[in-house]
Amino acid sequence: MALYTKEEALAYHAHPRHGKVEVLPVKPCATQKDLSMAYSPGVAEACRAIHAKPELVDLYTGRANLVAVVSNGTAVLGLGDIGPKAGKPVMEGKGVLFKMFADIDVYDINLDVRDPDQLIAIVQALEPTFGGINLEDIKAPECFYIEETLKKKMGIPVFHDDQHGTAVISGAGLINACEITNRKLKNCKVVISGAGAAAIACANFYVALGIERKAIFMFDSKGLLHKGRNDLNKYKAAYAQSKNLTLAEAMKGADLFLGLSTKGVINKTMVKSMAKAPIIYACANPDPEISYPEAKAAAPDCIMGTGRTDFPNQVNNVSGFPFLFRGALDVGAPEINEAMKIAAAKALAELAKQPVPAAVSKAYGGQKFSYGPDYVTPKPLDPRILEWETPAVAKAAMDSGIAKRPIKDMDAYRRELITRVKACHARANALTKSYQKKK
Repeated sequence: MALYTKEEALAYHAHPRHGKVEVLPVKPCATQKDLSMAYSPGVAEACRAIHAKPELVDLYTGRANLVAVVSNGTAVLGLGDIGPKAGKPVMEGKGVLFKMFADIDVYDINLDVRDPDQLIAIVQALEPTFGGINLEDIKAPECFYIEETLKKKMGIPVFHDDQHGTAVISGAGLINACEITNRKLKNCKVVISGAGAAAIACANFYVALGIERKAIFMFDSKGLLHKGRNDLNKYKAAYAQSKNLTLAEAMKGADLFLGLSTKGVINKTMVKSMAKAPIIYACANPDPEISYPEAKAAAPDCIMGTGRTDFPNQVNNVSGFPFLFRGALDVGAPEINEAMKIAAAKALAELAKQPVPAAVSKAYGGQKFSYGPDYVTPKPLDPRILEWETPAVAKAAMDSGIAKRPIKDMDAYRRELITRVKACHARANALTKSYQKKK
């Protein structure tokens, strides 16, 4: 049953104020003195200080807490290539999630640019303004080249969430699913339907977690990626198998199926042919590669996850990107490296084993959650993710030697995070109420 109607969704975006975000000052501007410090002549003091010591930009401006969500609208959600204007509601929504989950400020940058090198040049030129870049909804394979190039050229975190967000969240679930079913990652056979940005990033991340590259069978719209094909780009070619197989053949004995493709790609027969207690992540939205009821009917012992909120084990990127960026920004990391992503996944996996507070159950209509086949990752609305994942990311940055501002007291940092986000929610709630009164 839908949670909203089309009319309700459109009204939400249109009233009482157009869109979902606005910019508000955080300093007073009510007196002559305030005005003279906010702008001329007092602002010159900050300008001179930064000119003499450029790193002070993060002290005297909001740059260290500001992320650009950048898109050209070529691969928006399940809508495809709809362009930057039609994609803007998604980018504004991303800004809301950054702010409400991690108190990170966002400007969404929607570019009418299709040439990868032109997009790279534009984003690179934004570095003085932003502390981080979240690339969003840019089609493959261009997205790989864009992210790789920007990471080399820029001294701030550049993160394509369509790739790495799904990888981190599903990776956390995979860690726990293997533990529950007594599997070792190095022995798992994986079948992936889809070979776009998310699919390839997930495969790369699973390899980093311990899965053998040769045990990953990846399918695109033309079939299995194999060495007999001459149409594979370098990202797909990295997962080319020695011989061709059908999807049904590859599914036999598979431990994990990951779907990042389209509705109805696999069926009950294929699920039945998988290994005992198979792990199935069918993430096509809104309709998965196989429905939850069908998968459970075929293999009652399966651990099943989807991209939907109405079934267990939702793969939701909001459990990843706000906290990855929060940790990276707070320690001044110039990138979000593999160690930080692995730390995020392991923190989420560990949190799922903890008792779930009543407040989380209340947020999900009173449902009870406990670690097991139907609960392998924390719920996206679990506020404890902030205090588990973010410090883990920050620590990984410090341990890998890239943190410019190491945190000395992690316990104090956790408390500060909680206080900060609670205050952010209070401000947002007060503002929302004021708009509702005007309406």
